[in-house]
Amino acid sequence: MKFSYQLKTAYRGISTNRSRSLLTILGIVIGIASIIIVMSVGQGAQDLILSQVKGLGSQTIIIEPGKETKGPSTFAELFTDSLKERDLEALRKESNVQGITDVTPMVNQPAAISFENETTRTNILGTSENIVEVLDIYPDRGEFFTEEDVKQKARVAVLGSKVYEDLFGQSDAVGKTIRIKEQTFRVIGVFPKKGQVSFFNVDEMIIAPYTTSQQYLTGTNYFNSVIVRADDNAVLDRVVSDIEKTLLETHDIEDPEDADFNITTQADTVERVSVVTDVLTYLLASVAAISLVVGGIGIMNIMLVSVSERTREIGLRKALGATESDILNQFLYESIILTGFGGIIGIIIGTIISFGASFVLSQVLAVDWTFTFPVSAALIGISVSAFVGLVFGIYPARSAARKSPMEALRYE
Repeated sequence: MKFSYQLKTAYRGISTNRSRSLLTILGIVIGIASIIIVMSVGQGAQDLILSQVKGLGSQTIIIEPGKETKGPSTFAELFTDSLKERDLEALRKESNVQGITDVTPMVNQPAAISFENETTRTNILGTSENIVEVLDIYPDRGEFFTEEDVKQKARVAVLGSKVYEDLFGQSDAVGKTIRIKEQTFRVIGVFPKKGQVSFFNVDEMIIAPYTTSQQYLTGTNYFNSVIVRADDNAVLDRVVSDIEKTLLETHDIEDPEDADFNITTQADTVERVSVVTDVLTYLLASVAAISLVVGGIGIMNIMLVSVSERTREIGLRKALGATESDILNQFLYESIILTGFGGIIGIIIGTIISFGASFVLSQVLAVDWTFTFPVSAALIGISVSAFVGLVFGIYPARSAARKSPMEALRYE
């Protein structure tokens, strides 16, 4: 029997009961749509995270206190105080580290901020004057603090746009005095709406000199992190090596394995984020794929019912000369067509929902969340759905092919 005729026969067998066929493939549709949604949204999330990570630039090196974590961080490592002023001074010496443009310390402190009767809570970032170049952010009202303000531990602050609106509404903030942890700070500038820049939401934070933060807010003499920028990507590895040697010397550590700090580049961070997001995406996709197995079992059950209902048809076809192979192929093709059609519908539905989800997330979160169509997931979905049809269609097809024509014709 010709292949084209077998396909036409299989299609006619499916189309005779369209409602049952559509209900049969529902599990496949849901499974493929779920995989498309998970892969698309997961890729969008990964692209968003990586774009934020890359926001600091490929020449950025981040130094953090504590040993490099190869597993869950210990509580002590989260609050280690290994990075101090002596390290900044050593890193800024050209004789120790060559090929860097700036060294920027970071001191983070959440706190309540008030102005007259208005109060809000946000994060205070204590840093140096060159953070504006590192993050590419500049006040649109007032000015940023200077190196002299850092040296003098001046109680000055630059507000993010949301903090400004919460405290001052539409009135002018420059020159006004706010209170942070019972300390008075003079507002010298306000940032325009900027949103997320790398790991920082500029709109929702206040930036002050790190020396001021340490003196009046945290009461500490160490940093939460230090950002170093290299002159060029070509010298990045050498700069990282020089930083490690310098810090080992200032910390009086001989064995690098005992280092109480860790150094990461943007390339390291991008690689780690990619691995984590890929693992989570594929894990969720594998969970969603369970519905494909459920759908396959449903198809097998319906095909067995179909074989039972069409027993006389099978007997008649065999009496007219159809072989077991012809009957087997017919029912097998029916199963594959069902699942393949379900896979196509699932891809279409999954794509529409993914596009809608990307649009909603970009609007609600106010981020640049892009829609990504997962071509690989679509190809895998079609292949897997056809494979499911093949696997779960074999048993019903073999049952139909093995029926005796005489017994089949006598079937009521």
